[in-house]
Amino acid sequence: MKLYVVATPLGNLGDITLRALEILKSVSLIACEDTRVSQKLLSYYGIKTKTISYHQHSSAGKVDFLLDKLVEIEELAIITDAGTPGISDPGNLLVEAAVKKFGNDCEIIPIPGPSAIIAILSVSGLPTDKFLFLGFLPHKKGKETMLKRIIDSEETAVFYESTHRIMKTLEKMSEMMPLGANNNRRIVIGRELTKKFETIYRGNIKQILEKLKSDTTKGEFVVVVEGK
Repeated sequence: MKLYVVATPLGNLGDITLRALEILKSVSLIACEDTRVSQKLLSYYGIKTKTISYHQHSSAGKVDFLLDKLVEIEELAIITDAGTPGISDPGNLLVEAAVKKFGNDCEIIPIPGPSAIIAILSVSGLPTDKFLFLGFLPHKKGKETMLKRIIDSEETAVFYESTHRIMKTLEKMSEMMPLGANNNRRIVIGRELTKKFETIYRGNIKQILEKLKSDTTKGEFVVVVEGK
């Protein structure tokens, strides 16, 4: 049995790899975060493989169903709406379940490609020999704890944030940062990476806040914070 973990474009459909296309055409079923979103990619490349939804709200029974299906069809691919499955994504639960159930009887094969984390780090100009990745921050409970962890980190820190929370998150971070040198720490933010309105903001936290206030375009954000 083979479970393929296939990375797909963040936005620009041209970023998919030849190997990913080959795998998506060859398997008989693709588990997608949102079948409607994935269909745009598959249709663009003329891929007619059958799809099934699998996302963060899927039940444990859906995982069991997919594993049973894997036994039946022997090869299954999993993709997310954008980027690499399993990174801040429920794909890791399916992989974990496959490892527990099948062990070495199932090959779990990465088909690498786009990742928002790596994309923004590659152009950040900040130290990347080691970094702290925190995914999406909690909405309320535990958020200050996570922000303190970022502020106190000696390594470059990276996290995701949504359109609706980016300003409040950065404002809170600015309030929590000690006065002096810390407030001048470099921050790099990528918005809508690889898409039409891709923007990369650079500056200290106050400069970034000013730039975002004057930019009404919405999008998904990846935030990189210089270590202290």
